[in-house]
Amino acid sequence: MSKTADRAMPLEPFTESKALSLGVELELQLVNTHDYDLAPYAEDMLRLLAQAKLPGSAVPEMTSSMIEISTDVCHSSREVLNQLTLIRDALVRSADKLNIAVVGGGTHAFQRWHEQRIYDKPRFRQLSELYGYLSKQFTVFGQHVHIGCPSADAALLMLHSMSRYIPHFIALSASSPYVQGQDTQFDSARLNSVFAFPLSGRAPFALTWREFEAYFDRMTHTGVVRSMKDFYWDIRPKPEFGTIEIRVFDTPLTVERAAALSGYVQTLAAWLLQEQPFVPSEDDYLVYTYNRFQACRFGLDAVYVDPASGEHMPLREHILMTMTQLEWHAEALDATHGMAELRTSVEANRNDARWLRECQGRERLLGEMVRQSALRFRG
Repeated sequence: MSKTADRAMPLEPFTESKALSLGVELELQLVNTHDYDLAPYAEDMLRLLAQAKLPGSAVPEMTSSMIEISTDVCHSSREVLNQLTLIRDALVRSADKLNIAVVGGGTHAFQRWHEQRIYDKPRFRQLSELYGYLSKQFTVFGQHVHIGCPSADAALLMLHSMSRYIPHFIALSASSPYVQGQDTQFDSARLNSVFAFPLSGRAPFALTWREFEAYFDRMTHTGVVRSMKDFYWDIRPKPEFGTIEIRVFDTPLTVERAAALSGYVQTLAAWLLQEQPFVPSEDDYLVYTYNRFQACRFGLDAVYVDPASGEHMPLREHILMTMTQLEWHAEALDATHGMAELRTSVEANRNDARWLRECQGRERLLGEMVRQSALRFRG
């Protein structure tokens, strides 16, 4: 067995958490106010933020022009919005002191990956040594949503049930059409960077924690994996929090949309948990990669293949049908306002990727598009 395997951490027991509790993480861009390129100000931003009493936390990310903020445990998307708004306002005040700006979006439109600096932290240095240039190319920005699950087995059932809705999450949050100064023709180009990593994509099909523990043990025995952090899956269990973590969202341009997306996850989870409308199966994954690609490439204009029936339909239609099924749960969870905003955007065929393209179409200048994105983030 390799030295890596010797140092592997055992899989943590699944912590008890309140079912349907929420936590949100947002990875954000730091840009200068000269040409609106990325600026390596993470350390200065974190120093200023540490002086404010805020919910959640703010931590560095892989490169020094990005930071990650997170909420405390929340119980509704309204609470998520309240916390994100407080953190957002503190970010804006701190950025103003440094003469920089904070921006949402899944990619920066024209940054050059080779100019980025790895943040000086042992784990990031180790990842840089392992993944080479991919580490700097990982200067992309996502939203992660944690949803509390009542037990370990319930978490795995939720994880595989949610996998049918991964295209929804991608299309609704898509905000990364531009990379290295070019329109990629993808609504979410960010996920192409994530897919480059080994152990990305889908989690293995296991519906009991005993099965998952056996899989984890086999993986650590190979020396390829040391902890759950080594898995870059679209959805992964987080046993230390008692949650599953959905990782396919691009960071939205506003905290309001980020909160609305968390409400969508929560209402969907309530429907899956309380009504158990279907039992997931390995065959669900036959169309998984195709559906995911369609959503990344075409956003709300994607085609969705129903895993159970094989029926092809517009993804927009499947999202609206699902939202109708969730109405009662949205009302019970105080998520109706955010869900109504998401529904309106789907009906109008609008997501953040479309807003960015329309802005660039008017301005013909990517720096100005980033400046206007920074203004949107300010609220």
